[in-house]
Amino acid sequence: MAYFVTGATGFIGRHLIVRLLRRGEGEIYVLVRRGSLGRLAELRERYWPARVAELALRAGASEQLAESGPAAGLRAAELAERIKPIFGDLRQPLLGLSPEQVGELRGRVEHFIHLAALYDMASGERTNEELNVGGTRHALELAQALEAGCFHHVSSIAVAGDYRGTFSERMFDEGQRLPSPYHRTKFEAERLVRDQPFVPWRVYRPAIVVGDSRTGEIDKIDGPYYFFKTIKRLRRALPEWVPLVGIDLGRTNIVPVDWVADSLDHLIHLPGLEGSAFHLTDPQGQKVAEVINLIARAAHAPQLAVVVDGTLAAAARKLPLGLLSSAPPLAQARRLALKELGIPEQVIANIDLKPRFDNERTRQLLAGAGLERPPALEEYVDQLWRYWERELDRDSGGRRTLREAIVGHHIIVTGASSGIGRATARKIAEAGGIPLLVARNVERLEQVRSEIVAAGGTAYVYACNLSDMEEIDRLLERIFRDHPAVDGLINNAGKSIRRSVALSYNRFHDYERTMRINYFAAVRLILGVLPHMRERKRGHIVNISTIGVQAYPPRFSAYVASKAALDAFTRVVASEVLGDGVTFTTIHMPLVRTPMIEPTKLYRAFPAITPEEAADMVCEALRSRPKQLGTRLGTLAEVLAALAPGLVDRILHTAYTIFPESAAARGEVVSEEPVSFEQIAMATLTRGVHW
Repeated sequence: MAYFVTGATGFIGRHLIVRLLRRGEGEIYVLVRRGSLGRLAELRERYWPARVAELALRAGASEQLAESGPAAGLRAAELAERIKPIFGDLRQPLLGLSPEQVGELRGRVEHFIHLAALYDMASGERTNEELNVGGTRHALELAQALEAGCFHHVSSIAVAGDYRGTFSERMFDEGQRLPSPYHRTKFEAERLVRDQPFVPWRVYRPAIVVGDSRTGEIDKIDGPYYFFKTIKRLRRALPEWVPLVGIDLGRTNIVPVDWVADSLDHLIHLPGLEGSAFHLTDPQGQKVAEVINLIARAAHAPQLAVVVDGTLAAAARKLPLGLLSSAPPLAQARRLALKELGIPEQVIANIDLKPRFDNERTRQLLAGAGLERPPALEEYVDQLWRYWERELDRDSGGRRTLREAIVGHHIIVTGASSGIGRATARKIAEAGGIPLLVARNVERLEQVRSEIVAAGGTAYVYACNLSDMEEIDRLLERIFRDHPAVDGLINNAGKSIRRSVALSYNRFHDYERTMRINYFAAVRLILGVLPHMRERKRGHIVNISTIGVQAYPPRFSAYVASKAALDAFTRVVASEVLGDGVTFTTIHMPLVRTPMIEPTKLYRAFPAITPEEAADMVCEALRSRPKQLGTRLGTLAEVLAALAPGLVDRILHTAYTIFPESAAARGEVVSEEPVSFEQIAMATLTRGVHW
C-alpha cells in the first residue's frame, strides 16, 4: 500500500503525514515544488520523526519510538526513507509528472490524498481558480492515470456558503450563495470530484482550523488569528478589568489541527465509505463574541461585557447618523484601520457562518477512536495565544523569533526538574536551543530530557545541589568540559518561605537558606559563566525574581530580601559587562502554580499563572533581551511606593491582617485551609501578588 499526498508540507498536510508515518507501513509519495525542497528536507529529517516519537510517547509506546542517541537517529532515518518526494506543480496537467513517473506508480497508490489548495479568504478570483479548481482537476487526472484506489479530497465548510439552516453531510448544491472567490472555488473543486466517474472518492470538510491543541503550533495568520493583534493592542491600552461593549458578529466553527489530522487519518482508513462527505466540525460551533473573549482572557486583555445584537446594529446604520459611516471619508478610514490591524475586509464580511453543520454520521464513525468531538476551545486557547505571541507576532517590526534568537545555543536552566524550569527547558528545545538541565533530582531531570528527546530536541542532564557552593564549581567544570560554549544562564531554582517575622525570631536559618539558594547560588553561577561570556563577547543571563520585590508583601521578609539582593547585584554588574556583549534580564514573576507554593494551601483558591505561561515570559526574555519583565500591577506597586509610601504600608498591613499565617508556617500539617470572601476578593484585585 502506498499514499500519494498533495499539500504535504502545508499546515494540515504535515500533521497528517505524522499520522501516516505512525501506521508503520506504506511508502508516502509527496508532491513538492522544487523551491520547497529545503522545507521538505527539514520536515523529513527532523520535524516528522520528532512528532511521530512525541505521539508515541503520549500513547505509551516510548520504548519503541522515543529512543535517544543512535537508536533515535536510526528510527528517524527509517521514517524519512518512507517519504518519497515527487517534484510537480498544481498548475500542470498530471501535476507535472512525466509519463515514466506515472507508469512507475500506476497501480501502487491505494490512497490519493489531495490537500493542496489556497486557504486564503483575501486572495483574488484568478489565483483561487488556478489552485483550487485547476489543481483539483489536475490531481483527479493523475489519480485516474495512477488507477488510485480512492481519491480523498479535503474540501471545506466554505462550500455551504450562506446557506440558511442546517447543512448536512449529504447536501452539496442547494442553491446557496457563495460570497467570495474562496467559497466559489472550493465549491467548484468539490463538484469536480463528485462529478467524475473514474476514481472512487471521499470528501472531507474541515471547519476553521487553528493551531495544535497541545502546543499551539501554527504557521500562518488566518481565521481568528487576524484579531490577535487588535486584542494585544487593547491589552496595552487598557487594564484587564475594563469592560468593553461590542457587536454580536454571529457564529463561527473552530477546530484544532491535531484533531483534524487524527480524524482524517481514521476516516481515510475505514472501509466502504466511498461517495461520502464528512464534516470535521464542532457540533455546536461557537459565538464569535465568546471566541473573542476567550482569546482576550488568554491574553489578559479587556473582555466584552456587553454584546449588542447584530440586528440592532444593522438597523442603527440605516438611521441618519448611521448612514454617515458609509460615507466615503469614513469608509476609507475604516479600510485604513482594518489594514493597520492586519484584518482583511473579506474576513469581516464573512465572519458570521450562516449555516449550522450536521456531522452526526461522522461523529459515530469517529467515536471508536475517541474523536467524536474536538476539544473545546477554552481548553486550548491559552496554547494558541502563547504560540502566536512567541513565534508569529511581528507587531514591533523586524523582531526576531525565539528560534532565531536561540537556535543551537547552550543554555543552563536551574530548577529544571519541575515547574517553570521544566516548561522553559521544553520550550527552549522546541525552538532549537540546547538546555543544560540542572537540579538535584536526577530521575526527574532524565524524565524531562526524555520528553525533549522524544519531541526531537537535545538536552543534557547535570545533577547538582545548588545549596553547596563547591558543588556548583564542580558543575561548571563539567559543563565547560562537555560543551565548548555556554550562551545563556537561567537562574530559576529558588526557595520561598512564607512566615511572619513574629514567627521567625528563632529561625535565622530561614534567612540563611533563602539567601543560599536565591542569592549566593545564582551569584556563584553568574561569576562562573561571566568570564567565558565576556571572552566570547556574547551571552544572556535571566534571573527569575518576584513581583514581591516590587510590592513587598508581608510574611515574605526572607524570600523577598534574597531576591532583592540578586536584583541589586544584577543592576550593578549589568552596567559593567554591557560593553562585552553580555546582557541581563530580571523577571519579576507573579504567582505561579508550582510545587513551591503547595505548602500554602490558601493559594489553591488564588489566581495564578501556569508554569507554561511563566516559561513564555522566560522565552520572551531570551528572545528580546529586555532589561526587565513583569506585570503592570508590579510596576504600579513600585510607582505607588515611591509616591505614597505611607499609604502603601497601610495597604500592606491590611493584607497582613486579611491573610493569616499558613499551617506550614506554624509547623502544622493540614490538607485544606479555609478561604474567606475577603481573601479571594483581594487576591483577585491584586492578581499575581503572593500574599
